[in-house]
Amino acid sequence: MPLDNLPLLPTTVIGSYALPSWQLTALAEIEKGNYGPTDTQEMFDDAVNIAIMDQERAGIDIISDGEMRRWYFVQSFLDRMTGIVPDPLMRKVGLYGYDTPQRYHAEEKITVPNGLGIVEEFNYAKTRTSTPLKATCPGPLTISMHIRPANAYKDRLEMAWEFAQVINAELKALEASGAEFMQIDEPSFAIIPGSVRDWVELYNACIDGVNAKHALHICFGNLGSRPRGKRRYDWMFPELLNAKADQFVLEYANREMKEPDLWKRFDIDRELGAGVIDVKSFYIETPEDVAERIRELLEYTPAEKMFINPDCGFFQLPRWVSRLKLEAMVAGTNIVRRELGA
Repeated sequence: MPLDNLPLLPTTVIGSYALPSWQLTALAEIEKGNYGPTDTQEMFDDAVNIAIMDQERAGIDIISDGEMRRWYFVQSFLDRMTGIVPDPLMRKVGLYGYDTPQRYHAEEKITVPNGLGIVEEFNYAKTRTSTPLKATCPGPLTISMHIRPANAYKDRLEMAWEFAQVINAELKALEASGAEFMQIDEPSFAIIPGSVRDWVELYNACIDGVNAKHALHICFGNLGSRPRGKRRYDWMFPELLNAKADQFVLEYANREMKEPDLWKRFDIDRELGAGVIDVKSFYIETPEDVAERIRELLEYTPAEKMFINPDCGFFQLPRWVSRLKLEAMVAGTNIVRRELGA
């Protein structure tokens, strides 16, 4: 699954794919205790197979395993941690929102004794496809966003450094398993108050000593198609350029293509993972919609530096919508490739 011979404007995904309806039914049965370990394993394997199939049929150049074994981006990782204790739910009634998920506090130093499970995800997916794979991992700020430091850490930053070590070990294991493209997801850059310098140092610690292509995905949150955070990137620059990322993956479509000139304005030499599909909308983009968005970004960013992707993952959308959006993304990219003579 090498990254050689990619076309101009390679298409890829952020990470998560839409859960098929039967998987949601199966998860409910698992919670009731009605599935055995073999049943559960088969269900997750089948869900990954479907995510891979849909991406390949759409013509995506670099796929993911769909993050089909995860739940709500980071919540399933909490089950792998020791040292955290659940808190009373903040809100139980009404619309599911950012104040609804279970919160925890650190009763003692947190450990993840058996790793995050991302290596196992990658090892399964690579046996099911010959298409290049991207391995994705939440960053230390985001993976700990439902945990309060309490008395175990002096503040959130110290707790995040604990997770930077965990993530670094996971990425090194991914490298040993053959992963060539790794992406850290940090919507928390735009959500959690703090210093971009601190966030960059955390990111660099995560990828330290890992020989791979590295991407840093920064979005503004997506829970029930609702963002959370100041929806601009310019305030992060130029400090963000100290991140040792080969590629910055940003969302544009949901923001009506705001700030298309960042690469020119800040003389950025990295690749741009350009979000041209709005995952927070049921509107199905046409190929021409996608082509128009790519053309606008190409006014400021060289085609050789640009990858094409959705704004964020597809977890919050139905499968049929996600599939159509992926197909439109590929078709729109092909329009621009032809215009560029590629």
